[in-house]
Amino acid sequence: MKAILLAGGKGTRLRPLTIHTPKPIVPIFDRPFLHYQLDLLKQVPEIDEVILSLNYQPRRIEEIYGDGGDSGLAIRYVVEPVPLGTAGAVRYAGESLRESVVVFNGDVLTQIDLAAVIALHRERRAKATIVLTPVENPAAYGLVETDARGNIQRFLEKPRADEITSNNINAGIYVLEPETFDRIPKDTPWSIERGFFPSLIERQETFVAYVYGGYWIDIGTPEKYIQVHRDIMDARYNVAPFAAAPSTACVSPRARVEEGAVLRGPCFIDEGTVIKAGARVGPYSVIGRQCHVEEDAVVEDAIVWATSRISQEAVVQQAILGRHCHIGRNAIVNHGAVLGDKSVVTDYSRV
Repeated sequence: MKAILLAGGKGTRLRPLTIHTPKPIVPIFDRPFLHYQLDLLKQVPEIDEVILSLNYQPRRIEEIYGDGGDSGLAIRYVVEPVPLGTAGAVRYAGESLRESVVVFNGDVLTQIDLAAVIALHRERRAKATIVLTPVENPAAYGLVETDARGNIQRFLEKPRADEITSNNINAGIYVLEPETFDRIPKDTPWSIERGFFPSLIERQETFVAYVYGGYWIDIGTPEKYIQVHRDIMDARYNVAPFAAAPSTACVSPRARVEEGAVLRGPCFIDEGTVIKAGARVGPYSVIGRQCHVEEDAVVEDAIVWATSRISQEAVVQQAILGRHCHIGRNAIVNHGAVLGDKSVVTDYSRV
């Protein structure tokens, strides 16, 4: 069995972080985001190959994962000649497939039992199975209506208050039969939600829902990206490095925290990083590899990517810094600021 990961987007909602780093490999603590999706797929032994459908900076991703040997799954790369949309990418990547295929949106993090989704798909002999997840405000998404047996009835994009009949939305996880791909126009941008799925309903084919009420998040905005780190630190999403010890200060044995520095968990400090005397690292902070936090600097509720420097008495709060950033002495970066790679904030500046 194969899986297709739709990982070709430009990550525009996460810019400037994704200008030099494709969204599938933005770091979640010390691992690229894609690693967490591969771990989930590995829980289904019959999935023997993952097809990565790419378009934006594909070499950056292939440099990390190669043939998949280190990740424990065979990986094949398919690069779209132009962006083909969610359905167009599925057809392009799955042209040669003849068996059921699991399809994942490239920005979804979840702990769903994929084997149970596949079992439902086979039990119902479905042409397509879609995972739905309940949300508090479906008006911000597109809701999906089902009948009493879980058959898909209708998709409704951004419904008005009087149109909301369900709080279930598309979770971006599917099991599909390749025999249906011929209705997706070849080499044409096509939407899986607005083009492919309606065709199944119109033809009255078996199209069923698996409703999942567990952990699910779309990491595609800075707010959600920060939330993922918080959820892992608080064990709402139960994975390393906080699975065994949530809400603690997780410090690499190859980091150096000088005497007089103050760490308040939950926080994460990666290898090679130096926290100087008098510096304070507060709750929900993530500091990547080879960073320097100098004397009396403050990092709190912030994510700092690798090889950045936060100078003496600088403050970084409620912000995200890309790689190789330099925050000058007594500078302040806060209130949701997002700085791209190699950003420089000069001494005494405010961002």
